[in-house]
Amino acid sequence: MPFSGKSEAVKIAKELDIPVVRMGDLVWEEVKRNGLELTSENVGKIAHKLRIKKGRDIWARKTIERIQEMHVSQCIVIDGVRNNEEIEAFKSVFGSNYLLISIDISDEVRHHRAMNRGRIDDSVNIDDIKSRDEREINWGIKEVIKKADKTFLNNGSLYSFRLQMKKFFTSI
Repeated sequence: MPFSGKSEAVKIAKELDIPVVRMGDLVWEEVKRNGLELTSENVGKIAHKLRIKKGRDIWARKTIERIQEMHVSQCIVIDGVRNNEEIEAFKSVFGSNYLLISIDISDEVRHHRAMNRGRIDDSVNIDDIKSRDEREINWGIKEVIKKADKTFLNNGSLYSFRLQMKKFFTSI
């Protein structure tokens, strides 16, 4: 779910020199191409519009293209899977090498952290955060979470979460 700790996990991967492709960056690029401001509403609108127009796996397909352009032959982290069609797109290309992880966190902790994160496209009030949650649930994120090969809990300290993510990334 949004604000669960994905960005922090990505930061750990980058610190370990693991390449990262953030699906949201591809959406941001599309928002900018459309001459729109980077707001939670515009990002959601563009992401949804292209899913309707070009298929629910459009962002996975664009991510796969980006990865292929990178010519990476090692582990890579993909941040931002939102639906089953995206999972299937990745599995069709990466096969058994594709590992889906989930970060689990209580809504209360997640919402509190959301109000304090401060990224450019973040929601700034609880109603906006809940609206974003609902949008992503409608895209299928709850089903993605259920299909995770591995789940990490993130209700504790930042130090504890960083430690478990570093251990995981080092092991793979």
